[in-house]
Amino acid sequence: MIRRLKTYDFTLLFAPIALVAFGTVMIYSASMVYGPIRFNVESDHFLFKQLQWVVIGLILMLIISNINYRIWQELAKPIVVLMILALGGLFFFGTEVNNSLSWYNLGFMNLQPAEFVKVGIIIYLASVYAKKQKYIDNFYQAVLPPLILTALILGLIIMQPDIGTAAVIGMIASFVIMCSGIRKRHIALLVFVTVAVIGIGATQMVTDERLERFSGAYQPFEDPDAGGYHLIQSYVAIGTGGLLGEGLGQGVQKLGYLPEPHTDFIMAVIAEELGFVGVAITVGLLALIVLRGLYISSRCRDAFGALMAIGISSMIGIQAFINLGAMSGILPITGVTLPFVSYGGSSIIILMVAVGMLNNIARKVKIKEQERNTHVEEVVKEEPKTMRNRGVRSWQN
Repeated sequence: MIRRLKTYDFTLLFAPIALVAFGTVMIYSASMVYGPIRFNVESDHFLFKQLQWVVIGLILMLIISNINYRIWQELAKPIVVLMILALGGLFFFGTEVNNSLSWYNLGFMNLQPAEFVKVGIIIYLASVYAKKQKYIDNFYQAVLPPLILTALILGLIIMQPDIGTAAVIGMIASFVIMCSGIRKRHIALLVFVTVAVIGIGATQMVTDERLERFSGAYQPFEDPDAGGYHLIQSYVAIGTGGLLGEGLGQGVQKLGYLPEPHTDFIMAVIAEELGFVGVAITVGLLALIVLRGLYISSRCRDAFGALMAIGISSMIGIQAFINLGAMSGILPITGVTLPFVSYGGSSIIILMVAVGMLNNIARKVKIKEQERNTHVEEVVKEEPKTMRNRGVRSWQN
């Protein structure tokens, strides 16, 4: 049992659990007044909902960390079929939330298939490019077919429409493909195609509301009562917080000023209530997970495991960057939540599953390294005996 525990990567256990626990507290703080006012629910409604998903996520994380990650490579094709069916089914059985047909209403929860596609696309691309390493330089054989399927999946998400999630998945896919060993000119083409697909989709889905998001992100004070209102409220929260914040639960911007304070703008609530220190700790834990994942990728000698680790790390890093960029005015508001911290059942479950996969890769890497070190020690121990035997035979001769 103790030997088994030693194989776990405790960074990938501690950091996600700490973020989820902290996020649950902040969700309650952000929604205890907003929930009754906006949704006519009890003040602890979102707290208990999130606790349910956290428990499920933790159980799945621990189970999956004990399942050999190579099994996902064998399941890559069925996963792709399920992704396409789940995304296509939204147009017939989906539920519209915030003008986006992105959800299945299961009664006890709203399920967002695009969240699961984030990990599904990582598994698929890691599997395909791991198998194509021998001819990875051949664009038409190795690079193009997975790109076509990725474009199809992005198209289905853009049609919902959900430009923010499509952008996240497009960037995740690009990171995995760029790290697969393809040529530099193929990387340039990949970047162009990704930007073009998302750009064309966004152009086709242009509305006054989306144009307001762009103008509000970069010129918020020109239209403070409409397009720039949300970002200005975020600025107020950040500025009010200062170094140490107003105190947990003492924030004002969550009382109807900030939109979706328990999801999209939860970092603004953290900034107001816990100040720069709270923001720094949150960002530090997210960065720790991402960097640890990239380190594991660099140590993994299996192409599939290495690409999986890169994909999962990039997924967490990209989502965090987009969310933080939106609340600070660097990027337009897209509805992308903060990993592990924001409210959301589909999001927290898939993130914990992904960390479980990453921990299993880390465990296998650690076990392989221990086996190699043991083998080297045995060789070193045997070498003096061999040398002595050679010396005896030489003297006898």
